[in-house]
Amino acid sequence: MAVVPSDVRRLASIGVSVAVEPGAGLAAGHTDDQYRDAGADVCDVAGRLSELALVVKVQAPTMHEADLMPGKSAILSFLSPSSHLDVVARLRDRGVTALSFDLVPRISRAQALDALSSQASAAGYQAAVLAADRLGRMMPMLMTAAGTIPPARVFVLGAGVAGLQAIATAKRLGASVSAYDIRPEAGEEIRSLGARFVELPIEAAKGAGGYAAEQTEEFLAKQQELVAATIAESDVVITTAAVPGRPAPTLVTEAMVDGMRPGSLIVDLAASSGGNCALTRDGFEIEHSGVLIVGAGDLPSRVASTSSALYSRNVLHAAQLLAKDTGWDINLEDDVIGPMCCVAGGVVRHEPTRIALEGGAF
Repeated sequence: MAVVPSDVRRLASIGVSVAVEPGAGLAAGHTDDQYRDAGADVCDVAGRLSELALVVKVQAPTMHEADLMPGKSAILSFLSPSSHLDVVARLRDRGVTALSFDLVPRISRAQALDALSSQASAAGYQAAVLAADRLGRMMPMLMTAAGTIPPARVFVLGAGVAGLQAIATAKRLGASVSAYDIRPEAGEEIRSLGARFVELPIEAAKGAGGYAAEQTEEFLAKQQELVAATIAESDVVITTAAVPGRPAPTLVTEAMVDGMRPGSLIVDLAASSGGNCALTRDGFEIEHSGVLIVGAGDLPSRVASTSSALYSRNVLHAAQLLAKDTGWDINLEDDVIGPMCCVAGGVVRHEPTRIALEGGAF
């Protein structure tokens, strides 16, 4: 859910009125009456898109929704432009302004709007919980009269927000955790959570603003070779590596899966962008050589109450930045709003998306 009732009140305090689709908040534990009590208009929002100055969603709009939006209106969501080029083109042609949480710059002033991080935290937590549920054995070490059971071994690939939360949660569940990230500086954070940092003596390309960069095929091949041994001895592998706006890198090959013990498990958080495991299918659980591979592309929805509260607060901070006495002010010169704006004034401002729409490689 994009906005929770408590934030409807906060939006009202800055002069913003909110319309909510009936039943939209039920999965997150919020009833229509709670929205009404907070001051929201519970109505057929889909039928009123032509009247709304700003539409807020979690996912990108559909083509039908884009067709209903009038020119000079705006939408704020996870647009994921690389996956929705047709929608981006339609919004451009209709003169709609599209702001995307995918494009929030990694600067301190934008931290309160960083929905990628807030949702990644929920996804990382749920990945470890899901692994504990699917593994078929207990996570912690057990010392009993019948003997000692060693802890499950969990290997986390990627130590961004999602990866660090997965590490912390797996440790709380009692697992023996190791982790790898292409950024050497991530080792300190991994160790601070009580996990072992798998150090690989190879230099990786660095991305701007703290994000991972897309790596060369040569680097990825060497990386796969070096992590294969750790994967083979792990009971659980949680993969979290993603490059914003591009397909996820393949970190776990079919041969690596073949080398894992039957009964072990892979939870792939990058499933929706292609997956870090070569065998991942987004939204599906498949078994290969006795290994269960979970294509977990939408884990935040499994903890909808928490994820909605976090996302709603990101939306609130965005609204506080955009709302002025005269209405919504989308100042493209602002160092937060400008980079977030994928489409404005009939122009695709996000350069990689513009190139893709013109037929170039994304």
